[in-house]
Amino acid sequence: MKIGIGNDHGAYTLKREIVALLESLGHTVIDFGVGDVTESDYPVAGKAVARAVASGECERGIVLCGTGIGISLAANKVRGIRCAVCNEPYSAQMSRLHNDANMLALGARVVGSELAKMIVRVWLETEFEGGRHARRVAQIMAIEDDAP
Repeated sequence: MKIGIGNDHGAYTLKREIVALLESLGHTVIDFGVGDVTESDYPVAGKAVARAVASGECERGIVLCGTGIGISLAANKVRGIRCAVCNEPYSAQMSRLHNDANMLALGARVVGSELAKMIVRVWLETEFEGGRHARRVAQIMAIEDDAP
């Protein structure tokens, strides 16, 4: 699978570990994040990965910042994105199973590296259940077409 990844300065170290995991699992990784701990803005990376996923350049995306919240908010502004912040494996599983999340957000200051790797594995291995959940995902996506 081709996976886009993006991060800010606060998640640089965790990103390196996640990239190593993804590559060890045979995935192709496209890095849209920063390459060191110099202060950077998470919306830039969140938007870049989200656009790559929305366009089909990447099949899924993983974004990281201090909490995962800010970068997920930025990613979710891009049409077609369903980015879930997950701090444990159950939420990661459900984000795929019921919500067909195409992006995962992690907080480097919230989860340790081993837990983050467990979350990523579960998220990648879980398929969308479809059925009644497909109707609900369609309802979520239709919100993008609603006038303010």
